[in-house]
Amino acid sequence: MIRRLILLIMALCFAGSVLGVLPEAQPTFHPAVERIIAIGDLHGDLTATLRVFRMAGIIDEQNAWIAGDLVVVQTGDQLDRGDQEQEILEFLNRLQDEAAAASGALYLLNGNHELMNARLDLRYVTEGGFADFQDAVEIGPLDSLLLAHPENQRGRVAAFRPGGPFAMQLAQRNTILMIGDNLFVHGGVLPEHLDYGLERLNRDIQLWLAGEGDAPAGIHTKTSPTWTRIYSDKPGAENCQKLDEVLDRLGASRMVVGHTVQEGGINANCNGRVWCIDAGMAEYYGSATAVLEIVGQEVKVLSN
Repeated sequence: MIRRLILLIMALCFAGSVLGVLPEAQPTFHPAVERIIAIGDLHGDLTATLRVFRMAGIIDEQNAWIAGDLVVVQTGDQLDRGDQEQEILEFLNRLQDEAAAASGALYLLNGNHELMNARLDLRYVTEGGFADFQDAVEIGPLDSLLLAHPENQRGRVAAFRPGGPFAMQLAQRNTILMIGDNLFVHGGVLPEHLDYGLERLNRDIQLWLAGEGDAPAGIHTKTSPTWTRIYSDKPGAENCQKLDEVLDRLGASRMVVGHTVQEGGINANCNGRVWCIDAGMAEYYGSATAVLEIVGQEVKVLSN
């Protein structure tokens, strides 16, 4: 009953998309802070999510924020591969409010799997993931889009299609975020993304998720900021040169990316200018537990 009430409130809050009202955009650029914890892909595994947040000293045994003014960045891919996505979203949304109340922050980025769900590319949704969203939203008269999907998938389609209540949650997030001289993104920022404009790119993705526009050209391709692996999958000299160009144009010291599972754990490429933090935390990938800590120019891996 309580869960249904929460879902109804969420639906009402995000129903502004029907009226053409987009949730207020978060800034793309933020001033430097004392300490940042960056967390990679979660992929539908609530147990792993809670474990890594506790290990990093962010939450207590009751899953409440205890980190004061700490800033946490989660670089996307909360969805797919696991059965506990809705619980993860609820946990992270609550924790955002608790962090803000404590003068801290929890920034959630969109990864390729969030955008895939909004595009209704459901290849990596588990049977449990479909079942979990069957009662997540009220489904009115069936339309052609819903009818194009099997009955057990229609709840998820209604939830995540652009303008749907869970897509509206995603529309409150950025895809690219810069805090001080640290650049965070799921896949990677390329020079052409700077030419397009990072703020414009964030906003255009948000408008699409809210059902207010088309997806930016190339956002679902291998060169998008949520899909590219040129910095995280054995980058060569040419790719590192692109990284240097991006960071130098932004005045950034480093980029932090997820997306590509690092079999040896969190590590740095390109002379320490890109940190790859997808440690494979979800059960699907082996249940590693590790995060990245940034304090000024000191960067280190926290793990157990």
